[in-house]
Amino acid sequence: MRTIFCENAPAPVGPYSQACVGCDLLFISGQIGTEPLTGEMTDSLDKQALQALENLRAILWTAGLGVEHLAMVNVYITDLDQFEHFNEVYAGFLGEHRPSRAVVEVSRLPKGAKVEISGIAVIPTK
Repeated sequence: MRTIFCENAPAPVGPYSQACVGCDLLFISGQIGTEPLTGEMTDSLDKQALQALENLRAILWTAGLGVEHLAMVNVYITDLDQFEHFNEVYAGFLGEHRPSRAVVEVSRLPKGAKVEISGIAVIPTK
């Protein structure tokens, strides 16, 4: 197994890697809406979701992949009443690509985030 570290995404806040590669799959740890350069996070769910997706994309790019390689996305959100707002941001970000997905409401996320997004991407074989 190989780990991925991306300087263009926030550093892990605990004992885990941003992503790991194994068996032609990239497992991306949960990303919150932290801006990687400043460590700041907005209060807006929409902006947090977009930044979390940007962080996910940065890790994909570091591994030589794009969002079109995502096969599964897990979303943890603190207010399921914001589901439609999240879907607008998510759909706009991914365009026509539609990986499988789960969305789960949780009571709390690290650093007071409103949304956290993890993913599994398939690495094309040569």
